[in-house]
Amino acid sequence: MAVVDLAKVGLSLMKNAASGESVEMRSLWRDQAVVLFFLRRFGCQVCRWTAAEISKLKEDLSANCVALVGVGPEEMGLKEFQDGGFFKGELYIDEKKQTYKDLGFKRYNALTLVPAALGKKVRNVVTKANAEGIQGNFSGDLLQSGGMIIVAKGGEKVLLHFVQDSPGDYVPLEDVVKALGITTNAQQGDRPQCNADMCTR
Repeated sequence: MAVVDLAKVGLSLMKNAASGESVEMRSLWRDQAVVLFFLRRFGCQVCRWTAAEISKLKEDLSANCVALVGVGPEEMGLKEFQDGGFFKGELYIDEKKQTYKDLGFKRYNALTLVPAALGKKVRNVVTKANAEGIQGNFSGDLLQSGGMIIVAKGGEKVLLHFVQDSPGDYVPLEDVVKALGITTNAQQGDRPQCNADMCTR
């Protein structure tokens, strides 16, 4: 995995989804450690399930002075995402997608998107999301991938840097708490079994 230049990434401006205020990303880790979850898009069914999954850690993160922050690459689908209550942390928009570029979150193209979207990892998560009543849509930028970065307080170091290879890739809860050196009683969702009848959303 490429080394993350926190000084560069920290200068990227993001918009607070609640207030509309623009902030530098480094402000998010200035006074506390932070888990930054980068969504592919707000309408993505897999992203919604993953957001609900990572949100299981919210209380434990807060108890250990760790912020939980979600970042989307565009505003499309934001209200529906918020109304659905999929994510318990703060939400920001990276309208220029600069942090996505700086953190190595790739973009698909017409040739690579379909095989990735129909892969077993995606079908597995879609099956789980469907079972939990989490739906999605095809609105927004379908080509952007996402990931996660966990930064120590003050930007001292990167504790975890995860880049999606498949749209169905995500960081297990156990890896998040391990990176932070904390514990949790949250129960991770069972890794879903593939169902060939499901299609990706």
